[in-house]
Amino acid sequence: MTEAAVLSCETHTLEWLALTLTPGLGPTKARHLVDHFGGVQAVFRASLTELEAAGIPAVAAQSLGTGRSLELANDELARAAGAQIVAFEDAAYPSQLKQIYDPPLVLYVRGNAEAVSQPGIAVIGTRHPTPYGTGMAERLACDLAARGLVIFSGLARGVDTAGHRGAIAGKGKTVAVLGTGIDVIYPKENTRLTEQMLALGGALVSEFPLSTFPAPQNFPIRNRIISGLSLGVLVVEAAEYSGTRITARCALEQGRDVYAVPGNVTNKNSWGPNTLIKQGAKLVATWDDVWEELPTEVRLALEPKDAAESRAEGTASLFKDDEIGPHERKILKVLKADEATQIDEIVERLEPELSSSEIFAALFELELAGKVRQLPGKNFVKAF
Repeated sequence: MTEAAVLSCETHTLEWLALTLTPGLGPTKARHLVDHFGGVQAVFRASLTELEAAGIPAVAAQSLGTGRSLELANDELARAAGAQIVAFEDAAYPSQLKQIYDPPLVLYVRGNAEAVSQPGIAVIGTRHPTPYGTGMAERLACDLAARGLVIFSGLARGVDTAGHRGAIAGKGKTVAVLGTGIDVIYPKENTRLTEQMLALGGALVSEFPLSTFPAPQNFPIRNRIISGLSLGVLVVEAAEYSGTRITARCALEQGRDVYAVPGNVTNKNSWGPNTLIKQGAKLVATWDDVWEELPTEVRLALEPKDAAESRAEGTASLFKDDEIGPHERKILKVLKADEATQIDEIVERLEPELSSSEIFAALFELELAGKVRQLPGKNFVKAF
């Protein structure tokens, strides 16, 4: 690339970033302004009178006309070391995202920017999942990521975190769309998780300026990006009133496929996916249910990976246990995947066959092998 081309690209990004940082000017108004003047550069050549006549708020016209917006953009670029800023007209801007009604003018990307444009599935759901919901999200994300699909989610506690974690377990790529600035990890306990995502070729994405704190209103706004980047959205547990509903609605409006994992009808977290299924969403029990709905060209382009095989060949809720010891096998027969079992109950049920020390040792081995998860209060569930 010539020096002139590099300069043009940098200016181009700077101007789109300046529009993003202009007060009173959102993505939709900004694009209308660019269309009105015939290009993003023309906006910054316009006089204050011309800008005011374009019908934008006075505060936005003042910021653009006085050069304040460009000053803010220059400062932002100087602070953005380690992050890539992808402007709306850049070749690296995800084509999937351009199809939605109000795509962001710029994306802040940390990590592998190419992963953001690759075919993937969004895994979303409640911040307070049951063990069943957590396990299903992890298992499905693991299987899909291991077969080459990028897993998109929002890094929130609960199902989002489980989806990212599952993709990492499958040695695949996962992209987190943040409701904060790219330099603010929320929740903080997921900092280590983001490091693992980046190490495996994933990315962090945000439309919000650097240092943006986790304001509640930001998360519903970013949900349109999660669905917009994806081929389809997979819902795993969501209550009647939740942000997951917003993302599912965005997906439908954007023409994306919607998938849902069915749940126990007596659990409030099953309301979302069960209702979506009633409304026509694809019922998902295993990765095959998602895979068979993908466009043919996507399935052909994704290379199968031998290491990606699920421990569960028939269903995502079972796994092989033919290579574990006899004590561990007895414990697995007692445990359930969708309901926690307290340690006292395990000891009581296995008391005739195993001593308490043998049970504790076997549980420890199962945890290390990833076949059992310990919950607070010495409760245990079978992993997926």
